[in-house]
Amino acid sequence: MTGDVNKWMNFDGINFLKKIGIREGMQVLDYGCGEGHYTIPLSKVVGNKGIVYALDKNPEVLKFVSTLIREMKTDNIQLIKSDTTVPINDDSLDFALVYDVIHYVDRRDKIYREVKRVLKSRGIFSLYPKHNKNDYPLMELANISLKEIIDEIEKFGFTLKETIDTTCLHDTYYNQCQILNFFADK
Repeated sequence: MTGDVNKWMNFDGINFLKKIGIREGMQVLDYGCGEGHYTIPLSKVVGNKGIVYALDKNPEVLKFVSTLIREMKTDNIQLIKSDTTVPINDDSLDFALVYDVIHYVDRRDKIYREVKRVLKSRGIFSLYPKHNKNDYPLMELANISLKEIIDEIEKFGFTLKETIDTTCLHDTYYNQCQILNFFADK
């Protein structure tokens, strides 16, 4: 683990997650969890009374996260191998993080619908839309502005609560990022 990743997972990530609204006891989805850079600090913030569902389609990264879970000796993380379907009951989660993911998919509506379905009324959909038109454009978001992303998501029954300009971890390094927090309208 690089120095930035270690610092993030043990200190800065915890502070970041509290800043965006994660609290002890919450049930949280880390959609597209990758190597667990958000999953592990989420586990620490929600504590023993909370639960983190770490979803990814890549079995190799889930295996890596599984190793981290064993090393941490934590039991509040459940790994889920899935592409877009979230095998969680309707209206059951407090918070869903979808960070640095949507530029990979051409059918973002599937993600939005699944997140909306699993969130409780007024639950938070937290999005880090890296690689949009104004932030190192890439793949499916290369020609889409932040405003267009917000408009797109609001069409699926979400209301923008806040935009948070902050520092976060992108891959293995710190990065300036804009986090979009939406309320799930139900």
